[in-house]
Amino acid sequence: MEKFIDAHTPPPGGDYDVAVIGCGVSGANIARKLSSYKIRTAVLEKAVDVSLGTSKANSGIVHAGFHHNKKQLKARLEIQGNLMFDQLRRELNFPFRRCGIVVAALNEDQMKAVEHLYLQGVENEVIGIELCSRERLLELEPKLSPDVAGGLFAPGGGIVEPYRFVFSLVESAMKNGVDFYTEFKVSAASFDGNVWRITDASGRTVNARCAVNAAGLFADEVSRIFGGEDFTITARKGEYFLMDKLSPARPDRVVFPVPTPVSKGMLVIPTVEGTVLVGPTADTVIDKEDFTTTSLRLEQILDSGKHMIPSLSRNDVITSFAGIRPVLDEDFFIAVSKATPSFIQVAGIQSPGLTASPAIGEYVKELLKQLGLCLTEKSDWDPHVEDRGRARSVTPFELDDLIAKDPAWGNIVCRCENVSEAEIVEAIRLGHHTLDGIKYFTRAQMGRCQGGFCTYKIIKIIMRETGLSWDKITKHGGESRILEARL
Repeated sequence: MEKFIDAHTPPPGGDYDVAVIGCGVSGANIARKLSSYKIRTAVLEKAVDVSLGTSKANSGIVHAGFHHNKKQLKARLEIQGNLMFDQLRRELNFPFRRCGIVVAALNEDQMKAVEHLYLQGVENEVIGIELCSRERLLELEPKLSPDVAGGLFAPGGGIVEPYRFVFSLVESAMKNGVDFYTEFKVSAASFDGNVWRITDASGRTVNARCAVNAAGLFADEVSRIFGGEDFTITARKGEYFLMDKLSPARPDRVVFPVPTPVSKGMLVIPTVEGTVLVGPTADTVIDKEDFTTTSLRLEQILDSGKHMIPSLSRNDVITSFAGIRPVLDEDFFIAVSKATPSFIQVAGIQSPGLTASPAIGEYVKELLKQLGLCLTEKSDWDPHVEDRGRARSVTPFELDDLIAKDPAWGNIVCRCENVSEAEIVEAIRLGHHTLDGIKYFTRAQMGRCQGGFCTYKIIKIIMRETGLSWDKITKHGGESRILEARL
């Protein structure tokens, strides 16, 4: 895998056929799909790394397809996307598991809503969906409250590590010829009748025949820059609790409450890597970068979660965080722009956007065909990404072999998550040179101590590998420096 093209590197010569703006889960899936065709594709990401927006802080759920009516585009793409994850997992080796989803009704009135979800799931042809009695639901998930009245079970639902999913998609796309530009915040765009000339704040320019707006929370701003449709993305913040791997409250399946008109509710989620997520809330905020958490909302999260799983305990909480979803309307907005030429909108991708994202890549490919782009498949396209060894997942004998080849495998930097120096060095050499980038790539800093013991060591490794001075190391780029001045 090549490194990302950073802010200090000029674009290579020649024009692109497609420029994808934004590299969250939608942009990454679009890029990876386009990498299988004989065209030149560039991805323009305003952050210092990929997956640092909405995609880094969400529930990590592969939805089963019963929450929305299939008259909506997002429901159809959710159903299609869900079915694509098994093959993607085999090709890309990211953490994914079909653990199933249960919806828990706490009284008979809520069972009426569950019955509606069940009938909607049947109409959507959700595989194996089941309307459950109280006894059946407790058999499926024994940690539920004994007060449950019944519920729904969808075995096709699952859990995924969203940032590792994005990293794998990006690695696959780069392996097959896509160029990724980081710190490329689009500031201007002009169309000469054939080609878009796209410029960032520093003056770098990328030329492309077609542009795809997958800018997430900032898709409205990008649309205005390109002269596209005038719409407003509303930021909806969701706060979460993250609980330790040793929490006795960890369920075997994703546990949903009965949804509300604005949210699927506060969930209890067993993550792929063994921790427990509880949340999210759903609050409209003005600032699209307001990732603060509040004691009031976190108390509500815990209280709501305990209604479903009484054994949830504050003692198991290791951190809290917030993510922001881009809300446009009740449905996704994915279409060829009617306001400006050779421009495709991929906006309002909130839940179930992660699940739908592989299908979004397919959908955008078809829209590009409508724009007249000739898409000829590559005979040498390689869909596979190497299954990297992890110190925490290999056998002792395999770890011995890795250490014999590289002693850095024997230096465990993050003890909570059992992450070796070799894994951190690899992340840095692939272009992840912020603390958050390394965290999402390796899981270092994600354990019980939340980086309390390993952050210093990681900073030293970044300095050694990149030549950056201590005061240039950041959490996630920009002004998020870790160390400001000497004592």
